[in-house]
Amino acid sequence: MSLNDKNIDITKNIKVIEWLKSELLTAIASLYELLAKGVQNSHEAMLDILSNIILVAYLLGKRLGASYESIDAKIEEKTKLGLVEDHKIEKWYGDLSDLLEYFKRKRG
Repeated sequence: MSLNDKNIDITKNIKVIEWLKSELLTAIASLYELLAKGVQNSHEAMLDILSNIILVAYLLGKRLGASYESIDAKIEEKTKLGLVEDHKIEKWYGDLSDLLEYFKRKRG
């Protein structure tokens, strides 16, 4: 691979990272807009936006050098930490326990 090819590859990667950052911000803005309107009749739209945010986050992580597995491991680690620290969302709703159980079922 020549120096010119490496420069093109680096430039392409930077452009993709910038595009993914833009996609992430756009999806978050869409979520805010949907929530401002109310999600009563927008369950499918909410799922679409949230899944897009997660997808873009995974792709951005990969472009920045993280593997999908390391992202999953970090999420699981943060979930366990939230349980240990007795995070409010766990106290109020048990969401962290549910998420950790989801990770265990998915692995199993």
